[in-house]
Amino acid sequence: MKRILNGLILLVVMVTIGIAGFLIYARFHDGPLEIVSGGPFTSGDPASTPSSWDFVSDYNAIEFQTLEPERSRTVWLGVYDERLFIVSGYMNSGIGAVWKQWPRYIEQDDRVILRIDGRLYEQRLQRISSGPEIIPVLQEFNRKYGIGEATSTDTVTSGDTWMFEVLPRSTDR
Repeated sequence: MKRILNGLILLVVMVTIGIAGFLIYARFHDGPLEIVSGGPFTSGDPASTPSSWDFVSDYNAIEFQTLEPERSRTVWLGVYDERLFIVSGYMNSGIGAVWKQWPRYIEQDDRVILRIDGRLYEQRLQRISSGPEIIPVLQEFNRKYGIGEATSTDTVTSGDTWMFEVLPRSTDR
């Protein structure tokens, strides 16, 4: 019995070390590893802000990096009226409090870098909590990801979902 217990303890320790090692590796990796946040981008070619984001409308996800802290992640996206939007759901939930830290980083520093097809776009995110674009953007997310019918702005106005528009950086920063 003691041998089995020691074996289980050893297994738990090895798995814990493996997970910790992976997470440390991810923090220094060039970009995110699927749903695991990664380190800052170290590859990609600078690109200027496009006049239309329609070229990414059928992309399933894009990578972006916050500057403070320097972390990257993969996010879903929606394009409406040639404008690019990113949303973060579950913001008022327990899982959102643990898993969704990047929107809080944006409150402090709205600058981001998008990496799309190996091109780096220096942008900023502006939170949208009201306006005529909410329903069409939510409908686009529903079309792409099947996340529920968008018939109301309540999820955004209540803060359950944080919606951001991707905008060019101002030149005064």
